[in-house]
Amino acid sequence: MNTLLLRPTDVLFFRDGRPMSGSLSGHGAAWPLPTVTNAALHAALHRASITDVHAHRRGRSGDYSNQTKDRDRKFGSLTTAGPFPVVDGEWLFPRPLDVGPAAEGQSPTCPTYFPVVADLPHPPSSLAKPLLYPVANSQDPSKMAPEPWWNLAAWHQYLGTRPNDAPVKFFHDSDFANTESTFGIGIDPITGTQDKKQFYSAHYLRLRENARLGLLAEAIDKVDNDKNKTRDLIPALFSTENSIIIGGQQRICTTECSNDATIPLPIGQLTNFPEHHGKFLVKWVLLTPAIFPAINFHSGGWLPSWIDISGQVQLLDGPGKNFVKRHGGTPGQRIPATLVAALTGKPLVVTGYALDSGLEDRKPGPKPTLLAVPPGSAYYFECSSAAAAESLATALNWHGNSTVITTIRNRRSTLMGEKGFGLGVCSNWMPHQIS
Repeated sequence: MNTLLLRPTDVLFFRDGRPMSGSLSGHGAAWPLPTVTNAALHAALHRASITDVHAHRRGRSGDYSNQTKDRDRKFGSLTTAGPFPVVDGEWLFPRPLDVGPAAEGQSPTCPTYFPVVADLPHPPSSLAKPLLYPVANSQDPSKMAPEPWWNLAAWHQYLGTRPNDAPVKFFHDSDFANTESTFGIGIDPITGTQDKKQFYSAHYLRLRENARLGLLAEAIDKVDNDKNKTRDLIPALFSTENSIIIGGQQRICTTECSNDATIPLPIGQLTNFPEHHGKFLVKWVLLTPAIFPAINFHSGGWLPSWIDISGQVQLLDGPGKNFVKRHGGTPGQRIPATLVAALTGKPLVVTGYALDSGLEDRKPGPKPTLLAVPPGSAYYFECSSAAAAESLATALNWHGNSTVITTIRNRRSTLMGEKGFGLGVCSNWMPHQIS
């Protein structure tokens, strides 16, 4: 994939769905969600003068229009991941939520929250189904707040997947960005003067000189409608210009584009998961937010759509039946694994505005508000065998079971995976035993 480093020329504005009038400040200085940078790249591709672009059909998958005139959708192959803070060339990632303030003499990357297993016949619990174990803090109460951003070495030390050759570093938001406040007024579109109604305050994000927004992107497009001949449109986009418009109020960022061989994301554990009472334990931690909507009888929300209401994982250890119909081979089997505990943070609000799509059922206007599981959230699984644990890690790690990290294989968010939601890595866990 292509690595993009965005350097703002001024402050940035990333507003969420909350109002900006009265005593509210608009919350425009938050770190941008993956939807923001994906939309910015998509708009830039449309503005660019790239010729002979493959056109897609209108409509949803399985209900495509067969009319030639409806084959006018472009750049549907765009996939992104990020943005992440990049400070002095070093990529940063959100802290795992199961790591709290470290005790004296303890490593700051060592988990402090663990699922609690009680040797009781029927332990009282108000946990949401299908959870079996609560996740509790093993340390004394503290008002100290750990740094919310970790570098790659810190993540690898936490996961236990790479030698700790590089120094472990932790960052606060103020280490690479500042928040600036300003006031604004509503404008009457007819007179061009103040509308005598609206007065608001807003927060803006100003990155420091040594900080960038790091983004991974690619847009593989067919050449002459031939699936065997492709090209990546991202280098073509930045071959003629080095700027992009991002966020609210049309803010400009200069862009450095490079095609690096290795993706700079943490590498998850693949083997050697511990055994406890005949079960092999796998933990999945989110690097980016994930969206799990309610589908039929599935509640969604914090519970992944690929886990049923009994906690059974529905992912397969091989290709699905539809893939086998098209390409042949043997379909995979359901991975024998069960979700037993979860530690999730406060949900993130994902909003947006839809332009005219040309479809009768998709009129322009505000998009539905979605709630995303925040990055750093942890999900704990019990697997029936060591092979099942390895299969689950292969299905959940963003890089699968590959050791040559050149592509993103798994995006486990039900919605907007192509925009960078649902990237995660696996590690092991052990319960906190009480009796």
